Amino acid sequence: MPGPLDGVRVLDLTRLVSGGLFGMLLADAGAEVAKVEAPGRGDTLRAWSPAWWKVYGRGKKSLTLDLGRPAGREALRALAAKADLLAENFFAGKLESWGLGPGALLAINPRLVILRISGWGQEGPYRDRPGFGTMVEGMSGFASMNGFPDSPPLLPPFPLADMTAALYGVAAAMFALYHRDARGGGGQVIDLALHEPLFSILGPLAADFLLHGKKRARTGNRSLTSAPRNLYPARDGRWIALAASTQPMAERLFRAIGREDLIADPRFADNAARVAHAGELDAILAGEIARRTCAENLARFEAGGVTASPVYDIEDVLADPHFQARELVRHVPDPDYGAVPMQGAFPRMSGTPLGIRWTGPALGAHTGEVLSSWLGWDAERVEALRREGAI
Repeated sequence: MPGPLDGVRVLDLTRLVSGGLFGMLLADAGAEVAKVEAPGRGDTLRAWSPAWWKVYGRGKKSLTLDLGRPAGREALRALAAKADLLAENFFAGKLESWGLGPGALLAINPRLVILRISGWGQEGPYRDRPGFGTMVEGMSGFASMNGFPDSPPLLPPFPLADMTAALYGVAAAMFALYHRDARGGGGQVIDLALHEPLFSILGPLAADFLLHGKKRARTGNRSLTSAPRNLYPARDGRWIALAASTQPMAERLFRAIGREDLIADPRFADNAARVAHAGELDAILAGEIARRTCAENLARFEAGGVTASPVYDIEDVLADPHFQARELVRHVPDPDYGAVPMQGAFPRMSGTPLGIRWTGPALGAHTGEVLSSWLGWDAERVEALRREGAI
């Protein structure tokens, strides 16, 4: 059964994480993603570890083009004429330096949607600055609010800014394609700065500061809006994640731990009081949870309808029968490893299911195929480009 983006052609000039996830999601949805890479070295993601490329290169067709050579740029122009979507995440202005800016590309293909991901955007005082995700995580406000009150600002342990930008990029591309195909519009340029998607998911920081003079402080695992919310160690050294953000849930929690008296305690009688006395409440819960093993705690929480769970590492995730039943991880055939375990294609769609066609391919594995199927170029012309060093 074809995926929701079956028939959509994507010319993917992106690199590293934001582009890797962006193209992967489109490929999972059935788009034909022609991944343009530099001959001889390819996407930097290939050098991180085999797992990164095998997973985030999945479903893509690897095409090598040297855009520093006239013949490579000529091939890209020809491919752009046949594409629905072109994505790039070079430093701002790089495409223009090759004569491949949006004006030139839209002149070739007025229906082309062009997604441009950069650290700080195509306009503004920081336009020409390098912008890796770490800088963005620092300047978005995320690092300053992440961590514990007595600890320094804390970066995320994975490429959060890049991953968030990829998700926004997919959404923006779908908006633009819908406008083009359902509304009779033309192509357009999407200017996506890594900084903006991350800032947008951090909550009402600007409103809280400008309207109420509040800056978001580091609170560790606690929430500023509801309590209790934290991680608690059990007697056997396992940890439990627990949140009771509504009044009925908080009351269920108090009953489950045998402390129904806390319901009438003025310190914990409603959410505002619980937030104000979160430290005292955490101490009570920690003491109760520490008296039992993780399994014993979870059993009584489940019996009481309390929202609590164990804290998992990857080994626990893989062993969980619920996640196995939902095929959270798929084993995809691979020429190097036999099969590569990786996250499945999400979300589930009943009429146009997503899927994983293959793992990240070898560099240039589809160069001839793409130039032939998209452009009708024969083997002799492709070989001439190879001799010239353009592919």
